[in-house]
Amino acid sequence: MYKPVANKILVDVLVKSGLLSAQEADHYVQSAKQEHKNLNSYLIRNGILNDREIIAALSKVLNLPVLDLKEKEIPQAVIDRVPVKFASFYKFMPIAIEGNKLTLAISSPLDVRMEDDIRVHLGFEPHEVLALRSDIDEALKKYYGLASDTIDRILTKDPNKRKFDGNQETWVEDIEKKSDDPSVAKLVNQIILEAYQKRATDIHIEPYRDKMRLRYRIDGILMDANLPPEARHFLLPMVSRIKIMSNLSITEKRLPQDGSTVVRTKDQDLDLRISTMPALRGESMVIRILPTKSMRTRLEDLGLNEQNAHKFRELIKASHGIIFVTGPTGSGKTTTLYACLHALNSDDQKIITIEDPIEYEMEGITQIQISPKLNFSFAEGLRSILRHDPDIIMVGEVRDLDTAEIAIRTALTGHLVFSTLHTNDAASGITRLIDMGVEPYLVASSVEAFVAQRLVRLICPQCKEEDTKIPDTVAQEMSRSLGIPLSQVRVYNGRGCETCNKTGYYGRTAIYEILHMDEFIRAMLTSKPSTEYVKHAAMKNGMATLRQNGWQCVAAGVTTVSEVLYVTSKDDWSVLPSEILTAPAGNRVL
Repeated sequence: MYKPVANKILVDVLVKSGLLSAQEADHYVQSAKQEHKNLNSYLIRNGILNDREIIAALSKVLNLPVLDLKEKEIPQAVIDRVPVKFASFYKFMPIAIEGNKLTLAISSPLDVRMEDDIRVHLGFEPHEVLALRSDIDEALKKYYGLASDTIDRILTKDPNKRKFDGNQETWVEDIEKKSDDPSVAKLVNQIILEAYQKRATDIHIEPYRDKMRLRYRIDGILMDANLPPEARHFLLPMVSRIKIMSNLSITEKRLPQDGSTVVRTKDQDLDLRISTMPALRGESMVIRILPTKSMRTRLEDLGLNEQNAHKFRELIKASHGIIFVTGPTGSGKTTTLYACLHALNSDDQKIITIEDPIEYEMEGITQIQISPKLNFSFAEGLRSILRHDPDIIMVGEVRDLDTAEIAIRTALTGHLVFSTLHTNDAASGITRLIDMGVEPYLVASSVEAFVAQRLVRLICPQCKEEDTKIPDTVAQEMSRSLGIPLSQVRVYNGRGCETCNKTGYYGRTAIYEILHMDEFIRAMLTSKPSTEYVKHAAMKNGMATLRQNGWQCVAAGVTTVSEVLYVTSKDDWSVLPSEILTAPAGNRVL
């Protein structure tokens, strides 16, 4: 919104401070006027000046104090007395109320109209302090709730509006496009954009009695998105809007549905995978966010240590055989497989994948989506793939005996196959295949390795500090596992700051357990050994377990003790058979 009086004050300040010349200021004022923006917004949006430079100039010339809103706790009584429509429209954050004086944080000079509106409609005398514009935006979300201004304006525009108008859109939605028209579409866009900016991988929309819950999964942990209570009125329109975006039926509310769509931000396009499920009080919806540019497709970016990275590169050099990546849902298995394919992708290799769903598009690779509704399964797809003369095949998941046998026979005919299994560790992959009905000799002759992995959160680099309170049992286990004296055991954690949203963590990495199928383990399979027997045989031969890899990350200051304890189980050497313990490596017998 163009504000001539406020712009004039800002021009005087910037010229006096030497940040702009008079001619430059006049030019920018005219440009801002043409775009219907105030000068402050125009300068920041176009990279001419940054927020801190403008605030510093205003503080110096107007003799106003600068407040760090991130460190300021604002009483709820203040929020209750200043409507969100005022704070959001005029872009200020109320700080304190003393008598009839309202202290508010601003990022650009107040104009006369704004001061008069505060006096007339709120009954307060405004008293200004300065704060960064980005901090004001975050404070508005924190104290009033996400998209509270949009919700308030929709209710004000039509208090009885409860039904979505069904406006279908088939193009890619630009969720950062500025719009002054309050609508459910804008509300949905704000929610998706906020989730992306906070690095969320999933958005959870959950209906309950008389309320609606919105949560984001950030670094694997669900966090409340702080929607205002009035948002419950828009649950049905929001779900309908998202269904229309993803080509789902808005009339079907009794059965689960899955769909997808693409939205656009300034940085990149986002692939959204939408899943709905009928619940007691309405439809529950989960939106998976897949940024197209930020995927880690290089082996170096996966968090592999030097030893595991070397093992990985040796494994994927194989001309044939199967490599299984194991772990629970959400442990990053598909990302690891994509990284392997990225490393192998070249003009002289034909690579085909069969997935459900295709999570990321990769250039130079043929990717196939299965369709259970059309009876096009992994097994059917594999049979067709072999007619296309592939060198390397990726099967999204081995779920049944039919798929497992076809994948194994494909590997035996000279193809390199990658796939995933849902197991707790690497050794469990062997027993999982045998339990499916695969003959042990086929597992022994076709599988090159089982790679188990888990995701652990990274310590925030901005608030990382040494943790001096190490439990004795943890210190002793780390000492044994890493082969270092107790006195050298060091662990770290995150204190919690604004960068990491007070969690102490920022981002995630993977820890691995690589079980290479050597001759000894292949020979063991004829007797259908237990998982513990296989695991400890591999440990005797030098396999680093998930727990050991986790302790290495803790010692390196990458993650915390609690993360490793949460995602791994203790390595129990007491059940290791005596013949494996005593037999020298390379000379072991059953």
